[in-house]
Amino acid sequence: MFVALIAHDKADGLPIRQENRPDHLAYLKSSNAVAQAGPLLDAEGGMIGSLIILDVPDMAAAGDWAANDPYAKAGLFQSVTLTHWNRVIG
Repeated sequence: MFVALIAHDKADGLPIRQENRPDHLAYLKSSNAVAQAGPLLDAEGGMIGSLIILDVPDMAAAGDWAANDPYAKAGLFQSVTLTHWNRVIG
């Protein structure tokens, strides 16, 4: 099943994001669960969150994946939602 992980950074999160980005990217690349991923951007192009499409067996697996993301472990996110997603195009 596909799950959309949508995370919004804390207002003061840019230093946390920058410090943990290499570990986050390594986690994305090492995982067989990531179908698509990229940052959410503000009007100036600054990173303010994350959108990750996970291909996992169930919501529990999505929750485990999200909890082990280095960004989550570093306390970057203000909020995280996991929503079952149905790909129609692509």
